[in-house]
Amino acid sequence: MEEKTPGPVQTVEVQPTAQVMQPHRGALILVLGILGIVCCIICGIIAWVLGSNDLKEMDAGTRDPSGRGLTQAGKICGIISVILQIIGLIVWLLMMALGVVGSFVSH
Repeated sequence: MEEKTPGPVQTVEVQPTAQVMQPHRGALILVLGILGIVCCIICGIIAWVLGSNDLKEMDAGTRDPSGRGLTQAGKICGIISVILQIIGLIVWLLMMALGVVGSFVSH
């Protein structure tokens, strides 16, 4: 009986699969935040929400973190725009209320 000698051993190297990250949307969020300050509250709210979600995804490792600075700046601009719009609304309501009261007092 003849013994068989094993052939050369082949090793297989397994490469870890690279996780594909979603691209950052920092520039978009910053533009929306600035538009929120300049013209409308809706853009500011969208910037705030998108910025918060994208920062969470960056922390989780599913979104490209290279746009973190732009995303944070856009989120902050969104927050500022919402606060300014709310203050403006309160001032407008006070002016209207004082105008109505002033018209009753002068008559």
